[in-house]
Amino acid sequence: MDLHRPASSALSTASAALIAALALGGCATPRVVAPTSAAEVGEVRAGSGFLNGYVDPKTLPDSLALLPAPPAAGSAAQAADDAAYHQLVAFQGTPRGAIAVQDADLRFPQAAQNFACALGLSVNEKDTPNLAMLLRRSMTDAGLATYRAKDQYKRTRPFVVYKTASCTPADDGFLVNDGSYPSGHTSIGWTWALLLTQVAPDRTDALVQRGRAFGQSRGICAAHWKSDIEAGRVVAAATVARLQASPVFNAQLLAARREYDMARTAGAKPVGVDCAAEAAALATTRSIAP
Repeated sequence: MDLHRPASSALSTASAALIAALALGGCATPRVVAPTSAAEVGEVRAGSGFLNGYVDPKTLPDSLALLPAPPAAGSAAQAADDAAYHQLVAFQGTPRGAIAVQDADLRFPQAAQNFACALGLSVNEKDTPNLAMLLRRSMTDAGLATYRAKDQYKRTRPFVVYKTASCTPADDGFLVNDGSYPSGHTSIGWTWALLLTQVAPDRTDALVQRGRAFGQSRGICAAHWKSDIEAGRVVAAATVARLQASPVFNAQLLAARREYDMARTAGAKPVGVDCAAEAAALATTRSIAP
């Protein structure tokens, strides 16, 4: 800027240059469009129903670098895990236990319903395709990010240690051979909670509470220890941070926010779920760690 030129003239010239630069930049940069078609996104494994994430798996957060080793046998931390196990599994067979069973199911469209009450509307491919895709693709990123640590530590799950069954016995054959630390379900649920607060900041408290409960459900199911759940939240936070660098993710997030605003303005409400009953059930474990 020429300091000898009159300020108003200098500012006008600078403003004109900035507008021109922005216009040229806008013409040179193509608009990113996030796909809402599962066929276009593709599956992690053909027939699995799990879609590719937003991030190259090689560049996901390194859970092995982020986390300490799981509690050692006989340690105070393991004693805390044991105590939490006994507290939480006592809710199996209760309304809170029924929610834990639902939270275990990551198949869509069921999985999207778990946050319907917290979000204030139901998510589905027809009415909110970008919101649905945001959840489906981020689930893959959040889950895969846990596996460096899972594969390294191969921690035994609570239901195996205590010689019982999880709340989803049909999954036990897989779970026995899948490391317990950190919790993949918790990483997914916490990632969803954090992302949905970006979509619906007015629902932050309810969404974060539901995200915490989603991870806690894994303790109720005897599928994870308290420390697994806490570690899953760390991986989720790192995953959400990593997603911010993806242009496709950011485009989908913006489109999802628009869908949410339009749906709420139109008076959309959760469908097919009793939100009062859910709130009452979730309240029974709110004061219990983790």
